[in-house]
Amino acid sequence: MHPVTYDLLIVGGGINGAGIARDAAGRGLSVLLVDQDDLAGHTSSASTKLIHGGLRYLEYGEFRLVREALVERERLWRMAPHIIWPLRFVLPQTQSPRPGWMVRLGLFLYDHLGGRDRLPGTETVSLDHSPLGHGLIDPHGTAFVYSDCWVEDSRLVVLNALDAAERGAEIRTRTRLTRARRHGDHWQATIANAAGEHRVKARALVNAAGPWVADVIGRVAGLDSEHGVRLVKGSHIVVPSLYDGAHAFMLQNPDRRIVFAIPYEGRFTLIGTTDEPWHGPPARASIDAEETAYLLATANRYFARQIAATDIIWTYAGIRPLHDDRAGNASAVTRDYAFDLDVDDGRLPILSIFGGKITTYRKLAEHAMRDLKRFFSDMPGEWTADTPLPGGDIPDADFDRFVADLKRERPQLSPPLVYRLARAYGTRARHILGEASTDADLGEDFGAGLTRAELDYLVTTEWARTAENILFRRSKLGLHAPADTATRITAYLNTHPVTAH
Repeated sequence: MHPVTYDLLIVGGGINGAGIARDAAGRGLSVLLVDQDDLAGHTSSASTKLIHGGLRYLEYGEFRLVREALVERERLWRMAPHIIWPLRFVLPQTQSPRPGWMVRLGLFLYDHLGGRDRLPGTETVSLDHSPLGHGLIDPHGTAFVYSDCWVEDSRLVVLNALDAAERGAEIRTRTRLTRARRHGDHWQATIANAAGEHRVKARALVNAAGPWVADVIGRVAGLDSEHGVRLVKGSHIVVPSLYDGAHAFMLQNPDRRIVFAIPYEGRFTLIGTTDEPWHGPPARASIDAEETAYLLATANRYFARQIAATDIIWTYAGIRPLHDDRAGNASAVTRDYAFDLDVDDGRLPILSIFGGKITTYRKLAEHAMRDLKRFFSDMPGEWTADTPLPGGDIPDADFDRFVADLKRERPQLSPPLVYRLARAYGTRARHILGEASTDADLGEDFGAGLTRAELDYLVTTEWARTAENILFRRSKLGLHAPADTATRITAYLNTHPVTAH
C-alpha cells in the first residue's frame, strides 16, 4: 500500500500546531497533525490561562509583541466568547517595587497600543474606599485596575483542532513522528502509534513540537538550526478562594517578578506563575518545593487569609519553549516567536517554530502560512480573523443572552448544568443535549455533572481517551468530582470502544 501524501505534516498538538492546522485546512491544504500525547498535553494546558498583551513585557521593550497581542485579545474573544471572557485586574501599589508614575505610564500604553474596543480602560482606585481591597492584608492606598481576558487554554487547542478536522485535516493523537527525510519530491516520514509504524509523505513539514522542537530538527529530521530554544518551567498552585469577587490581582514582588491571583472554577484561587530554568531534556513537569514556597510567600505577602502547603488543592506545571535571546534571567526571556525555515534547493521546506504565547497563536499561524505560501502558489489568502471557533457562533458574541436562551429552551434541566455546558461548548452544547429535556435524559452521571452524553461527545468528537484528558484538560471537573469518578470513567472507556477519530 502506497503512503498517503499530504501537503503539510504538522508535528505537535499544542496551540501553535492546532492553529496552523486550522489555518492550512481552511485554505484547502491537505493536513496531517500528529502528537505523541493528547492535544494540549503539555505546555498549552499549563498556562496562566490569560489572553493578554503582557503588561510586564513593556518593561523589556517588547512593543511589537504587546501590540500584536493586544489586537488579538478582543479578536479571540469574539471568535470564542464561550471559552474567553473579560477579566479585571487589580494592581495594588502598596508593595510595588515600581513607582506609581511608571506603572500608570505602562497602563496608558497598554490601553492605547492595541486599539482596545470593547474592554474597559484603566482606572485608579483608593483601596480604602473600594470593595476591591477586601481580602488584602493591607487594604489601603492606591491600586490600578485594568482589563485583559481569561481563556480555557486546553479547550482553545481542542477547538482549533476540531475546526481543522471539520475542514478536512487528519488529527492523530498518541502518534509520534519518528523519522523524516527528504526523498525526491516529498518528505518521507515514519509515524508510530499503538497500531505500529506507518509511512506518509508530505510536501512540507511544520515543526510545532514545543519543548521538543530541537529534537525534531536534530534527531528526527537530521538537520541543524541556528536558532536555540530556552526551556523555562512555569508552575501554578490552586487553593481555596482567598477573596470574594470576580476580579484578579497582579502581585508585584520585591524581586520585580509578577504573580497573578485569579478566581478559578468558582471556589478556588489560581496563583502563578514561576519562571525557572529547565535543564535537561523536555519532560512532563511538576512544581518543586522552592516554587511552592515562592508562590505561598507571594500570596501571604498580599492576602489576609494566610495559606500553607497543606491548603493546596492542585498544582500544575509546564515547560515553555522560549526563543533563546540570551537574556540573563528566565523572566526576561522574550515571549515573542521566531521561525526557522529550512529548504533544500528551494523546495521541501521544514518550518520550525521557536517561542510564542497563546494570545498570538492565530497571528503566528498566519505568519507561518505566509512563509509557506511560495511552496503552495495557489493557496488562498488569510481567513481566520473573523471566523468563529466551533461553538463560538453565538449571536453578537453575547454569552449571557445565549445562556438565558438555552435555559428557556430546556427549562427542566438544572441551570448550573446548562451554564457549564454553554461555557465549555458554546452552541455545540446542543450537540450534547440532543433531545434531552431533563438531566436524567443525558444518561449516567459520573460525578460533578459529567453525564454519559457529554462523555460520549468528548470521546467521539474531541479525541478524549483517558479520565485525565476528560477531567483536567477537556474540563476541570477533576477539581469538583468525587474520588471515584476517574475510576468510573476509566471503566466506562474500557468497555465502550471509540467510534470516531
